This record gives sequence, C-alpha cells and structure tokens, in this order.
Amino acid sequence: MSDKFEISGNTHRVIFLIVFFFVVGNAQAQLQKKEVYGFVVDIDGQPLAGVNVRLTTSLDTVMAISSKTGFYKFYQIKGSNIRLNYSSLGLQIVDRSYPQYNTTDRVIAETVVLKPQVSVLKEIVIKKYKPIVFKEDTVQFNMGAFQFDRRTLLEDALKQLPNFQVSRDGSVYAFGKPITSVQVDGKKFFGGDVLTATRNLPADFIKNIQVIDFFGDEANAKGTKTGESEKILNIVLKDDKKKISFGQVTGGLGDQERYLASAGLNKFNDGQELSFVGSVNNTNTNLFSFGSPNGGGSRDRVMGELADFADPTDGFNAVGSLGTSFSTNLNDKISAFGRYSYTNTKNTTRGNSYLQSVYGNNIITNQEDYVTKTVDNAHHMNWGFDIKLSDTDLLKISPTFSWNKSKGNESRDRYIKNRQITNDGEYASDNSSTSPNAEVDILYAKSFKKPGRKLVYNLHLGYNSVDKKEDIVDRNKIIDSAFNQVQIKDSFLNQFVKSENKNQDIKSSLSIIEPVDKGGVLELNYDFSYTSIDARRLVHERNNELVDFGRVDSLSLSYDYAFSSNRVGMKYQQDIFNKFKYNIGFAVQPTELKGFSKDKSIQTSYSNVNLIPAAGVKWKFNENSDLSIDYLGKNNQPNFYQIQPILDNTNSQNIIQGNPELQAEFANRILAKYRKSIVKKGQYFESSIAYNFISNKIVSNRTTIPNSTIQKTTFLNTSGYYDVKAYYLFTAALFNDNIQMSLNGNADFYNNVTYINDVRNDGGHFLYSQSLQFRYMFNDVFEAELNGNYALNKATYKRPYNDQIVAHTGVLGLGSKYYVSAHGSFGVEVSQRLNSGYSSSSWTNINPTIINAYFEYTFMRNNLAMLRIQGFDLLNQNSGITRDVIGNDIFDVQNERLSRYFMVSLNFRLQKYPKKS
Repeated sequence: MSDKFEISGNTHRVIFLIVFFFVVGNAQAQLQKKEVYGFVVDIDGQPLAGVNVRLTTSLDTVMAISSKTGFYKFYQIKGSNIRLNYSSLGLQIVDRSYPQYNTTDRVIAETVVLKPQVSVLKEIVIKKYKPIVFKEDTVQFNMGAFQFDRRTLLEDALKQLPNFQVSRDGSVYAFGKPITSVQVDGKKFFGGDVLTATRNLPADFIKNIQVIDFFGDEANAKGTKTGESEKILNIVLKDDKKKISFGQVTGGLGDQERYLASAGLNKFNDGQELSFVGSVNNTNTNLFSFGSPNGGGSRDRVMGELADFADPTDGFNAVGSLGTSFSTNLNDKISAFGRYSYTNTKNTTRGNSYLQSVYGNNIITNQEDYVTKTVDNAHHMNWGFDIKLSDTDLLKISPTFSWNKSKGNESRDRYIKNRQITNDGEYASDNSSTSPNAEVDILYAKSFKKPGRKLVYNLHLGYNSVDKKEDIVDRNKIIDSAFNQVQIKDSFLNQFVKSENKNQDIKSSLSIIEPVDKGGVLELNYDFSYTSIDARRLVHERNNELVDFGRVDSLSLSYDYAFSSNRVGMKYQQDIFNKFKYNIGFAVQPTELKGFSKDKSIQTSYSNVNLIPAAGVKWKFNENSDLSIDYLGKNNQPNFYQIQPILDNTNSQNIIQGNPELQAEFANRILAKYRKSIVKKGQYFESSIAYNFISNKIVSNRTTIPNSTIQKTTFLNTSGYYDVKAYYLFTAALFNDNIQMSLNGNADFYNNVTYINDVRNDGGHFLYSQSLQFRYMFNDVFEAELNGNYALNKATYKRPYNDQIVAHTGVLGLGSKYYVSAHGSFGVEVSQRLNSGYSSSSWTNINPTIINAYFEYTFMRNNLAMLRIQGFDLLNQNSGITRDVIGNDIFDVQNERLSRYFMVSLNFRLQKYPKKS
C-alpha cells in the first residue's frame, strides 16, 4: 500500500480547466451592465406619473421620471449596492436599498407606494433588504436581496445562497448540517420530504427561507429547548404566490437505453396545499428522500463529497415514483396534512471487495467478486392533525404507516486466505421479505392561567414486522498447504431459512413545567419505555445436493425478549437577563431486560438502576454570538441480532452467535458549541466538540476456528470505549461579495474496544476531512463553483504490536455555467478523485476523472419551456470506492456505477394565477 498521491495526466487537465474557467469568467465579468426598472403607485394602487427617481451606486448617478403607468427604467448601470430615491411634490420621500444586486443583469425593484406628505418636516422612509437575519434558533434569508432566473427551482437557488451546500443527489446542507425536513408557511410540504420540495418549488415564489434549529414538538411545547437539534427549512411564500397552481412536465431520451419522464402538479390556496408528483427513469433520479438527508435508504452522504460530480449511487437503477400530499384547515380549530408515496426500485450492482480481519500477528483476507439484484416496492403514508381543543389545550396526532416488499438474489466468488490455508468458494442466495410498519405519536399540551405553567404529555406507539425467506447455497474448496503436506477438503451448505420478527414499542412521557421565580422554571418529568420482540426462525438444511431438506432444531429458534425502563427526574432552568441560561437536573432510571426461549428452555433476566445527572449552560454574548455546553445521558438496549441465543451459519465462513446475557449500554455525552456571525462582512463561524463515553459498551468478540478460514462472532459488555468528535465551519464573502467562501472540517477519533480470540484489543480509528469551497457569480453571465476536499481514514491496532492501516482520499471539483444569451446557457462539471492506501491492486479507475457537460435553451413566454442536451461522465470512468472500519475488520469496496451516457430532455413549466378582481 502507498501513502502518497500519484498525479496523473488527468489531474493536469483538471488544473488547466480550473484556471481557464476562472480567467475567462473574470474577463467576461468586467463587461456586464445592468437594467433596473419598477413601478410607482399611490396608496390606492393607482399609477403615479412624474415621480422623480434617482439611482446611485458606487459607479453611477442617474435620474428618471415615471410614465403614465408609473413605470421607470434605467439602462447601462455599472455599479453594485443600488440605492433608489423616490420624490414628488406633496408626497413622502422614499429611499430603498438593494445591497446584494451585483450578480444579475436585470433588477426588478419592488413596487413603491408613495403616501401623502402630512408633515411640514420632510419625512424619509428607508427600506433596506437585509440578506440574512439571525434570530434565536432561526436564520432567515430574504430572497428579495438575491436575484434568480425566473425558471430557477429551489434546489438551484439554495446553491447560490451563503452557508448552503447541495450535493449532486439533492442532499441539502445548511451551516454544515443536513436538512431533514421542509415546511411551507409553517406546514409540512409533502410530509416534510426534502427532495420533493427542492425539486418542485420555484425560487420566484419564495419570500423568505428560514433555517430552524428544531428540537422536536415536545420541546417546543415545553419551551425548554436543550440538547442537540436538527435543522429544518421553513419556506415563506410571497403574498401573491399563496394562491397559485403550478407544475412541470419533463421527458428525456438518451443512448445506453437511458430515459427520464416526470410530472408534478401543485396547488396553493392561502394555507391549503394539494400536490401530485410522479417519475420513471433509469438515471438514478429519485423524487423522494422520505425526510432523510441520505436520499431514502442509500448510504449517508458527507459534505466533503460536494466536490465530486460523479453519480453517488451504486449500481444501475430503474426507479418509478408516485406520490400525493395535502394540507388544509378542516375548520378554525383543526388543521391536517397527509402524504402517500410509492417507489419501485430495480437495482443491479456489480463489484468487488477486499476484507482484512486483523488478528494480531496474522490477517485473514477475503476477496470477493459479486453481483446483486434487488426489486424493492415501498409504500409510505403519514398524516398529522393539529387540534386546538381550547385556548389553552392543544392536541397533535401523527400516525405513520409503511409497507415494504423486496426480492433479491446475489452470487459471490470469493478467495479467503489464512496463512497457509486458502479457500475458493461460491455463495448464492435468493431472498424475499415483507415489512409492514405502523407508528402513532400523540402530543397533548395544556397551558394554565399562571404564565409559564404547563402540562405536556407525549405518547409513542410503534409496530414493526419483518417476514423473510432465504434460500442459500454455499460451496467451498479448502486447501491446507501447511508442513509441506497439501490437504484438500470440500464443503457444501444448502439452507432454507424462514424468519419472522415482530417488534412493539411504547414510549410515554409526562412533564409538568412550573415557573418558580423570576426567569426560573422547574420541570418534573416521568418517562416510561417498553420494547418487546417476538422472534421465530426455522432452518431446513441438507448436507449435499442429493439429500432432502431436514429441519435443524439447533439453528431454529422461538424467542421472546423485552426491555423496559422507568425514569423519574426533575430539572431547573434559569434565564438571566436573556444573556445567560443554565439548567441542572437529576433522574433515576430503573431498567429491566428479560428473555426466554419457548423451545430451548433458555431464560435470561437483568435489572439495573441508572443515576442520570443533566446539566447545561448557554452564554449569549450579543445578538450574533453564543456558547453552549450540555451533558446528556441515555440507555442503549441491545438489538435482537446481538442477543439471539443460537448459531447463525447462513454464511459458513462467518458464524454469528448472540449473547442473551448482554446488558444495556449507558451513554454519556458532553457537547460544546460556539457560534458567531458578522452580518456586515457576510461572515459566519461555528464550531463544536463532543465527548462520548459508554459504560457496558456492547462489543464483538471475534475468534478463528483452528486450521480453517472460518471466523466466529459473538458479543459481550466491556468498558473503556469513548469517542471525540470535532467540527467547524467558516463562511465569508470576499471581494465585495463577488466570491462566497466556505471552509469546514471534521475530526473524529474512536477508541474502539474489541476482543480477538478472547483477548481484549484496543484500537484507534481516526477520521479527518477538510473541505474548501469558492462560489463566484457575476451578472447572470458566468458562475463557477470550486470545491476541494481531503479525507484521512486511519486505523491502529495495539495487539500484539502497533499496526497502522491508512487510506487517503482527495477530490478536486469545478462546476461552471456560462449564459451565452438571454435564452441559452452552457455548463461544465469536472472532478478529479485521488485515492491512496486502498487494498486491492486489481481495481480499475481508482482515481476517476469525471466530466459532465450540458447545454440549455429556454423558449416560449416567460421562458417556461427548456430544451436540455447533456453528456454525463464523458471519460467513462465513474466508479464507487469506499472504506469502512468496524472492530478488527477493514472493508474496502469498489462498485460499478452509472457511467457515460448522453440525453436530450424537454421540460415545460406550468403556472396559473387566480383572476384579479
């Protein structure tokens, strides 16, 4: 393995393209001029003629007079930071400022209303758009301070806003954190689904975008927000866009049998929403993310991958999606929303993997070539009802139901080596599963006459069932060449496995909030949780191809498992002059775990009492900076996979046996977070560090079967695990806001504890990434985005000697777009990936260069139609490479991905406004 990057010819081409795009972009940037126009009306909305309009910038001072229709227009404006002054005899003077209008060739000023002058003194009304407003838990972006093309969808608009990043698969990040849900005017749009909102809502409809730190409905009802939050988007529509119907229709065809078709219809009616969307394609495009930032089931994305313009989805996929949603006010006390979506996904993935299992002085290696095929059908429904029982009583009911059915098969050719023992094996399986899931959350909040006194009750009921059938064939040829004596042994395994797992869980909490002094709040709470698992596993097996299947009782199971806890606690919170907040609390939590097998007379029982302190402080230094430190503690119960009291030899080379004596983990977490913004300079800084230590950590115990390539895994509780995670983000506007810079980094260290052949092994796992992004825009003529990322993945093992396994990844990417005319634009995306330290020498395209290009032409009235010609992965090098470190395993994978294709597509935007009276 090599720890150094190799600079290829492709890298030189990428560097040349980056320099070329920025030089050409800056050259064109110096030549562009603007048009500024708008209307002036009186308080009755009638046009005002003869109004003197004075425009000033850093480079211009010009005058205009409004026409009979109240219209005025300025030509050939060179400067930025536009200021308009409106004056007319007998009317108030109005000043308006547009400080961010330096990235467009067309500025449409808001319609100005001039009121009669009733004072002898001259009154000046100044209205200035602040691009960004920071509040307590909300950051608001005023879209009027930015200019977007009329056709721009929310996804592309977010790419142009500071502190936002959007990856190629549609994942949205704000201030370095993933967006998990989307609302429109305070109501969930399409059930909160991120992709549906960003890929359907036009930016032209939006007045403000709010990034909210959301602590949950229960925390909002209590008014005591502590701990970690998730980030959600709330989209505030313009007043004249609250009643509108809109949609889009797209169709596309390409070579390599690529196709794309989608349609969407949406209707907003002043708080009511009705939407329909549908799509079929084989270009790895998904309409739904199901509220998840990782695209609905695919692996988690990280911000460092923003530099990579490759398609991040493994394999070749054909996706069909259909969905509908609504939100409405049933009456003046009940509001409701609902959503249904269906997705059919057919995936074929070819790839190879290299697994190293470190056992001190020797390493077992497993190299596999595989093909997997799956067909997934997913139905998802969720509703929400907000019921105002009275002026002091609120009830929220949120049921969810999903049903998934999957079929798949896989085949693997593997080569395993353990010193002098080698194994040539073939593995094949066919499987099918169905999984219905149902949940309901009920929240009741009551306020009393005494200000601040509240009662909040929350109930969660959940049910999950998985029925699975597997037909497995595992053949192996084992060659032992030790002591110069070659021994050959064949093994054959054929199993039919039928399993049923039913999970039920109940979580209930009651809180009483009481103000006890000035700025002080006391909370008394009780939490109850109960989880039960009913597991059935039936195994039939034959030892060779001529013997009929027979039931294997030793591998079959009928097992019931339950975990329950009761938590009683109290917390005091004090707010001192809205500058310093602190909270301190304490809780007692008895826990009990029980399990028994009906057919094997296996029984286990464990109980414990946890004492859980809680504390937090928050300093608000000023309106734009604060520091918070919080401590959190919670239980993590073992899953059924870890406690099942039987052998699972479905994979004959990796046998798993659960441990029914496992105890629940107790996790302690200390989190510190600092934020600071300098609005005038367009700067924002955020950093955090978290320390986690877990008692009774559930870890794996890996052992090798003597004189074989077989490994066995079981589980046990131990101490000594901890991890430290640090993060920072810095963004700034450079050179008079022409360039937006984003700098962010992560450093995570895991002190993993595993057992190797029953001997404790402490291993360190260090992950580090550093990303830098520049975005440049000028006057709708040229825009570019330059991204760079470096990532380090380092694993260290201490027994029997210190050993390190290191992998480096670097990604450099450039995306640029030229507006060659009022209707045409041309874009290029280039990314170069550099990988070093990966295990397999047989991999191809380990350092892929990705080049995408497209041309867009808009036509029809208001450019509502667009023709797009695109080429993806022009060098035909797209492939996916990943590394995971779990326990004593280092797992490297390379999968085929969607590569070079060309496509022509046509898109029509539909809009209908209500008739004006």
